[in-house]
Amino acid sequence: MNVTVIFGSDGGATKGVASKISKKCQGRSVDIKTATKADFENCELLILGSPTYGDGTLQTDWEENIDKLRAAKLGGKKVALFGTGDQATYPDSFVDAMGILYDEVTELGAVVVGFTETSGYDYSNSTAERDGQFVGLALDQDGQSGMTEKRVTAWLSKLL
Repeated sequence: MNVTVIFGSDGGATKGVASKISKKCQGRSVDIKTATKADFENCELLILGSPTYGDGTLQTDWEENIDKLRAAKLGGKKVALFGTGDQATYPDSFVDAMGILYDEVTELGAVVVGFTETSGYDYSNSTAERDGQFVGLALDQDGQSGMTEKRVTAWLSKLL
């Protein structure tokens, strides 16, 4: 399967996860800063990842480049999402950026795949939770980094 992973990252945690995901599925990993419309469109599975900032906003590079996503033709395209967050420090906005990206891609007609269970996390609110599940893979690189490998592997086994 032809997979493209597009991510935004400042501290490097999300970039590291994007790299891990793309290696496991022999895909390409592209920073949102350098991504093109073709990067969004020319794949069978598009995976988008972002850390969540403070009270629940998208990472800066995503905010500055969101028009690239909005310009892409995603009608019917399979899209999976992952988000990095810190459930202990930001329990009221855990992986909210993933929820923001979900709203963006569904508005463009994408078919979101890869919903995951919320059990095993300790947070109070998340816009990435819909109908009792996360809209993608939620990762806490601060408090649960030891779970990342297992969660990524299990998630990809469902996607691929």
